[in-house]
Amino acid sequence: MKRLILAMVAATATAMATSAANADPAVIYDMGGKNDKSFNESAFTGAEQYKADTGSAYREFEIQNDAQREQAMRRFAQDGNEPIVAIGFSQAAALEKVAKEFPDVKFAIVDMVVDLPNVRSIVFKEHEGSFLVGVLAAMASQADKVGFVGGMDIPLIRRFACGYKGGVKSVDANIEVFENMTGTTPAAWSDPVKGAELAKSQFDRGADVVYHAAGGTGIGVLQAAADTGKLGIGVDSNQNYLHPGSVLTSMLKRVDVAVYNAFKDAKEGAEWGGIHALGLKEGGVGYALDEHNESLVSADMKAAVDKAMADIIAGTVQVHDYMSDSACPY
Repeated sequence: MKRLILAMVAATATAMATSAANADPAVIYDMGGKNDKSFNESAFTGAEQYKADTGSAYREFEIQNDAQREQAMRRFAQDGNEPIVAIGFSQAAALEKVAKEFPDVKFAIVDMVVDLPNVRSIVFKEHEGSFLVGVLAAMASQADKVGFVGGMDIPLIRRFACGYKGGVKSVDANIEVFENMTGTTPAAWSDPVKGAELAKSQFDRGADVVYHAAGGTGIGVLQAAADTGKLGIGVDSNQNYLHPGSVLTSMLKRVDVAVYNAFKDAKEGAEWGGIHALGLKEGGVGYALDEHNESLVSADMKAAVDKAMADIIAGTVQVHDYMSDSACPY
């Protein structure tokens, strides 16, 4: 009997230890993976920062096909992981289904709204950050022609493009803005060769600054800028370091902060659910200035972009949101 009791205690302790281990948060990256040097990598950075700051582990999964979204979410939920953070709008349908199956598990999604009490929906005001880099693009351009290369042709990416054009036109309404989208399927996020081709076509038409919002595809855009002696603008993560002296700036979309805060809030039992919209005022978007691009941004340029930021935060400058009204006025 004594042996039986000891065995039961040991089994209970093991189960409790397993449960505690499985309570770790989890992140599911979208197509392109955590090393895309852009959107997904920003999420990875946030998870790694949480791990470094707290000493807590986390689980992760890199999607290779659409079917894996739901499978990964369900497996993490069954294992007791929470919160389960899905990166990218494409995960919404799978998350809604699985979150309904596990109403007591906390979920979060970046770039989409899923209206369930156990889901935190995290969206960004990308048009505000894009306006800022548009100001810098216009002031850096010598040709009065700039470009934009988007990834998948969806309203979210049109929001980047419209905000960028707004920033450009705020400096000089006569500057021409070229615009291309890479494709209409998720493959548009991971085609750097196509990104380079589109950027080069814009450079050939006279553009001397090109901004990308294309995930891994944008790596090709920045490479094309470096190869042709022009300027590129990065997105999501700080991509200035990829080609120092050739990347004018990067539009920062703080997915890292969103993931970090989701992990931290769940651990601390903070209020969950609802929509978290992160813009300039909330520190959710911005532009990157560091040792890799400081020689490209003059004092006048910095003053202009900082004024634009202050005006947007104060509400004296309104940046058109393509997601609210698809008639971009710029």
